[in-house]
Amino acid sequence: MFSVSLWIMDFYRKKNLWKLILFLFAACIGAGTLWYTESFLNELRKEEIKKVRQLGDVYKNIINADADKSIPLSESEIIMSNNTIPLIITDEDGNLVAGRNVNEEKLSDPKWLANKLQEMRSEAEPLEIDLENGEIKYLYYQNSILLTKLRLYPVILLIVISLFVIIAYIAFSNSRKAEQNQVWNGLAKETAHQIGTPLTSLVGWIELLRDQPGNEAMVVEMEKDVNRLNTITQRFSKIGSQPSIKRENIIEIIQEAVNYLQTRSPKRIKMSLELPKKSNIPIALNKHLFEWVVENLIRNAIDAIEGKEGQIQIRLMDGPKSIKVEVQDSGKGIPVNKQKTVFRPGFTTKSRGWGLGLSLAKRIIEEYHDGKIFVAQSETGVGTTFRIQLKKDKGE
Repeated sequence: MFSVSLWIMDFYRKKNLWKLILFLFAACIGAGTLWYTESFLNELRKEEIKKVRQLGDVYKNIINADADKSIPLSESEIIMSNNTIPLIITDEDGNLVAGRNVNEEKLSDPKWLANKLQEMRSEAEPLEIDLENGEIKYLYYQNSILLTKLRLYPVILLIVISLFVIIAYIAFSNSRKAEQNQVWNGLAKETAHQIGTPLTSLVGWIELLRDQPGNEAMVVEMEKDVNRLNTITQRFSKIGSQPSIKRENIIEIIQEAVNYLQTRSPKRIKMSLELPKKSNIPIALNKHLFEWVVENLIRNAIDAIEGKEGQIQIRLMDGPKSIKVEVQDSGKGIPVNKQKTVFRPGFTTKSRGWGLGLSLAKRIIEEYHDGKIFVAQSETGVGTTFRIQLKKDKGE
């Protein structure tokens, strides 16, 4: 089971690589399809050119035929049998002689005719027909309607297939996310349920210790940890359901989170808190979940320092339209190519981590609080700054 979980996390880390491989594979299929289609269309094109030359020879023979000789009906039928290739015959001055498979209503329009001849010339040079009487006619032609449709067919087909694949990918992706959410929600609720039983027992043991003299200091500290476990249980129980949002003093919430972790952090790490001069900044949020996000960012900052001496700065900035909370560390930093993937489930740089903390933090901030959480700045070997941004209520 553990090896399967590691494989799943490894798959998510390399998801961009798999996407690139699938994209290149699809591009090769599309290029191969277009190349194959173009190859046999070129063969059809050559056959059409042969047919046009034959029609030009037939036309030349008809014009040069002696008046006392009857024109074989088969030659006339050859000219009239062309129902696909657009043809226009002009004299040396560009005047219309005949047209076939073009807009006959517009043939009499000189401007339209000139544009049409230019269009045909851009596709193929007209055939020159030398008549015995010294006249020269020009036979203009272009790809047949059938050839044009065949050339467009693979492009349209690839577009339709691409749209189908995109829609299918979005549907499966949303389905996978929904399934993941169900797994995380079930795991969180089951964790809260499992913690509840020993937590109740611990409360009973604390009461017994309280009755014995000399345990006062120990009982106080144990009560703090039991209260913390109770808070964690409430946090897990709220995952998967819409939490209650009410106006809270964000300054007090951040102070409580920082004070709790500061006393439990290594002495080599200096933690500082920068707050506005105000004593109260009310904002709509869920206290337990938001406090969890702040603690998670601070714990990640501690882990990023990797056992060395370092600094963690927590800043609360009160703006006119939003409130920003930043957690800056002097740790190892995050490479540029991984700054957008740190919030994905399974992403972790720890050998013993599951990569769920930042993923849950992102969900709490963006889905429950309609805010944003992102890597504001990071440099390898220098440190990282995470930023939470919450909208202020109108009228504040």
